[in-house]
Formats: sequence, structure tokens, C-alpha cells
Amino acid sequence: MKFMIETMGCQMNENDSEKLVSLLLEHGFDAVKDPQEADILIVNTCSVRKKAEEKFLSYMGRLKYLKKKKNLIIGVVGCIAQLEKENLLRKVPHVDFCLGPSSIHKVIEAIETVKKGQLYLDFSENGEETLCLKPSLTSKKIKAFVTIMKGCNNFCSYCVVPYARGREISRPSLEILNEIEELAKNGVKEVTLLGQNVNSYNKDRNDLSFPQLLEKVNEIPGIERIRFVTSHPKDLSEELIRCFGRLRKLCEHIHLPFQSGSNKILKLMNRGYTKEEYLEKIEMLKEVCPGIAITADCIVGFPGEEDRDFEETMDLLQKVRFHNVFSFAYSPRKFTRALLLPNQVPREKALARLRVLQEEQRKITLEKNKELEGKRVDVLVEGLSKRSSLDLTGRTRTNIVVNFGGPLELIGRTVEVLIVKGYANSVRGANIQHKSKI
Repeated sequence: MKFMIETMGCQMNENDSEKLVSLLLEHGFDAVKDPQEADILIVNTCSVRKKAEEKFLSYMGRLKYLKKKKNLIIGVVGCIAQLEKENLLRKVPHVDFCLGPSSIHKVIEAIETVKKGQLYLDFSENGEETLCLKPSLTSKKIKAFVTIMKGCNNFCSYCVVPYARGREISRPSLEILNEIEELAKNGVKEVTLLGQNVNSYNKDRNDLSFPQLLEKVNEIPGIERIRFVTSHPKDLSEELIRCFGRLRKLCEHIHLPFQSGSNKILKLMNRGYTKEEYLEKIEMLKEVCPGIAITADCIVGFPGEEDRDFEETMDLLQKVRFHNVFSFAYSPRKFTRALLLPNQVPREKALARLRVLQEEQRKITLEKNKELEGKRVDVLVEGLSKRSSLDLTGRTRTNIVVNFGGPLELIGRTVEVLIVKGYANSVRGANIQHKSKI
């Protein structure tokens, strides 16, 4: 049988989809890229924002007509499945099986049950088996995601993650290190350590702390670059910050969501830190690692946000001068406490504030990219550019996309590139040396 997986959402979802692919391939299924060719179609869902849920429902509407034409097995996995559970079947009754994020290791059992004419649902919250699944090394990869933990204990008032992915569970460090060593032996040069809040890794276990884990990964031969996402500011320790100044392979980039620049709103969000504490950690990062690129998430239009609160967010934006900010208008989500807060901001006002913030951030990002003009940077070449098959593309250690001309044999190597032009979303380079830096 042939299968296809449609992935919606974050890096965790991408990693979960890779695990699903591995399981299906191991059991003799064949992967295809066209839903018309598939016998099994699995949709891996995200529910962090309303827009993601709307995208999912729209896609499922199209699959309904496809299912009428052929004997197609349709499965829904991930966060929407976990949150909606049996209710999902009322919205999309043409689904054959549903698995929460902690149950994807049961995909073969689900398919076999459906083949017998039965519906299969599993929304268990343990997650240990799924967490320890490893994507197979069926294709040569330059970069890889490695899940180190799942879930979240923070319960920010706007966020569904604790309800969709459960409480925090950390993988044993030895398993993680063995996986990364195997990846390195198979040609992977860059690893990104994944978790909803990586700073809490092994918080309540007698195992390596997150900074200690980074030290061990830094020693693995063949790995050239280390990244991690996502960090919670309240748990960003001085020990972790100092890793940026002493671990050679740890890239000079951190994603550190601030969500709001108003202490009033941060308290309503249950974020556990103040604007001043956030800025203090930013200053320490810049002191320890001059030139570090800082990206973030931000929500505008949160319940109770007044003009002065938004002005404080804009003030924080100017003070930090982020390399990029992923910004959104507040989206009410089922189960969250923010849903019950008074003084909901009208959608039109929230969107107007979002446009102002995004326009200002576009200017800052462009300025940051233009600052690279005339400088030489190391670029890990990832493949052909999406914009032109004549160009190669890769990223700097600060995670900026670089497009430049060069031979295909550079793919997978780290080369030194001269930046000749900065744009809003990337930079243009000219290749300096056709040889690896490491």
C-alpha cells in the first residue's frame, strides 16, 4: 500500500511525521507525494492558532471528495486530534483513525484495524514510546531535528500545548547522544534539539541538564552546528547563556519568545517574567556572545491590551532589535484561561496593531541583513535555492538564508561566502572558496 503524510505546524510536527514515515516504511508501505496515488493519507495537525485549524478543516473538505472516488484510508494525528478527540468525527466524519501526538507509534495498529472495517482512536498521554522513536536514515540529510523532550508544564493562559502534548517528559540523554552520533556517521552536519521548552530538559531527573547535554553534543565528531528550540525566558539560566560563549559548535542564534512588552499583559499571560527581566537576559546574551542573532514570538491584541501596552511592546522591539519576530494577533483557543478573560480586543484593532508591528520589524530585519554586506560568513550549503535552480542556498550560523552561485558538489559543505546584498528575507552572496571550512 502507498501512503502520504501532510504535515501542518511546527518543527515538532515535522519530526513526528519523519517518525511516522519510518514506521510505515519499516512495515512495507511505500511513500508517495501525490494524494491521488495514496491508499493511506495521514494529516499531522497543529492547533496552536485558529488559522491552523481552519487550514486543516479546509484540507479535510477536499479529501472528502477524494475519498468518494477511491478506497482511501484517512488518518488524523497530532494536536487537533488530541484536543478534539471524538468530537472531531462530527466535523470530519470521513476520518478512519485518529491518534494524539503521544500515540503515533500505534499507526500500524490503527491501519490494520481500519482495514478490518473498524474505527481506531487513541488519545493516550503517556508519550514515552513515541518520544523514543527515531526517524530512519533512509536518505542523506545535512540537517536533522532531534526531539529531546515533549510537553510543557507552564500553562501560559493562551496556549493549548499542555492540553495537546501533555506534561513535560524528557528523553534519557544517552538515547539522544546515541541518535546524534548515528546521524553524524550518516553525514548530518547540523542538529536542532527540539522541545516545547528545552530549558526544562531533565529538570526533575537525575540525568544531564540541558547545558550539560549541549556540552556532550558539542564533542560529537562530524557535527558542525548545534541549534535548539524553543526556550522559555523564565527558565533561561546563566549557565545556558554562557554556553553561547564557550561551545564552538553552538550557533550564534537563539529563539526567545517575549510575547508582550507590557508587564500587565505578561502577568495575564502567566509568562512568569517581566519585561525588565527579559531585557536583562538579552543583555547577558549579547555580552557573552557579541553578534548573536535573536528571534522571537509575539502576540498582539491579547485580552486587556490597551494602546499603552502595545506601545510597550513596540518599545521592546526597538530596544532589542530582533533579527526576526514571528508575530500574531491573539487567537482564542479552547481550554485556555485567556478565553475567559474580560476586555477582549476587537479583531480589527488587533490586526491593525499587528500590521504596525510587522512593518516595523520588516525594517529592522532588512537593516540587519544589510549590515552583512561586505562581510564574509560561513554558510552550510543545504541545496538548490527555491527561487532559482541556478543558485545554491544555505544558512549562516546566525540562521540567515544566503543564496549564491556555485557548483552542486558544494551541497553539504561549509563554505566562506562574501555577502553582496541584503534583502528583507535573505541575503545574496558570492562564493569565496570551494572548500569546506571543517
